[in-house]
Amino acid sequence: MAKNLTKVALIYDFDGTLSTTDMQNYGLIPELGMKPKAFWKKANQWSIDNFADQVTGSMYYFTKVAKEKGVKLTKENFNRCGKNIEYFEGVETWFERINRFGAALDLEIEHYIISAGYEEIIAGSAIRKYFTDVFGCSYAYDEEGCPVWPARVVNYSTKTQYLSKINKGLGKLEDRAVNEFMPDDERPIPFTRMIYFGDGMTDIPSMRLVKERRGNAIAVYAPKGKHKRQAIKLLSDGRVNFALPADYRENKDIDKVVKTILDKIATERDLDELKAREEKKKLLVK
Repeated sequence: MAKNLTKVALIYDFDGTLSTTDMQNYGLIPELGMKPKAFWKKANQWSIDNFADQVTGSMYYFTKVAKEKGVKLTKENFNRCGKNIEYFEGVETWFERINRFGAALDLEIEHYIISAGYEEIIAGSAIRKYFTDVFGCSYAYDEEGCPVWPARVVNYSTKTQYLSKINKGLGKLEDRAVNEFMPDDERPIPFTRMIYFGDGMTDIPSMRLVKERRGNAIAVYAPKGKHKRQAIKLLSDGRVNFALPADYRENKDIDKVVKTILDKIATERDLDELKAREEKKKLLVK
């Protein structure tokens, strides 16, 4: 019925939501000659000892350890580490499948990442091509191409600003415009047409924001993992609309739920258009 495609945003955390664990664990930390568990324990302790934000602290700690180990970090190095990422079942075919489903409903599906992981690693991943934009941590580099400073830091509290940027159709560097007034009917993707996927406590502010503004938030958990109870608690606490196993294959729970949400969005759009047409008729008798 609709001539113009209606935009819908599917927004994902990355680590533990699409990938089976932290993206740095697959290639970057092993390249430093360490086990992930040992690395994160030391990185987090460094942050505690130095009163640092944990995400910022770990970004510094990567560069510190690399220097000590004689490993030269570069964008190319980070990109290469992205090729080793392992995903939950169905992830690598999910995007094209859900795009086709949306297109049949005259919906234009846009996919976004908002993650405390590294943009440079995601850039080398097999699924990067499916995202309209990626909002993640990123480094600034010196003339030799080595990271020298955090250019952007994304943590649980800053994730929500990127939801506002998606809502307003802004790029990642358009910071001032986030707080400028924009009428709701001029915003490219209202919160009612957002679906947010996250796996843990760091996603709560974003999940809650999307749900409170009548979008949908989905807490996912590893099908064979230990965090099912945590996801269900987010559901019982009213933070999310759904708590589902992280299995993105066709006809699994996530697939069914998201397709039902998209059907609802398309139906409500069509109903609004019919109502608008009837409102125009009233003008003919005045």
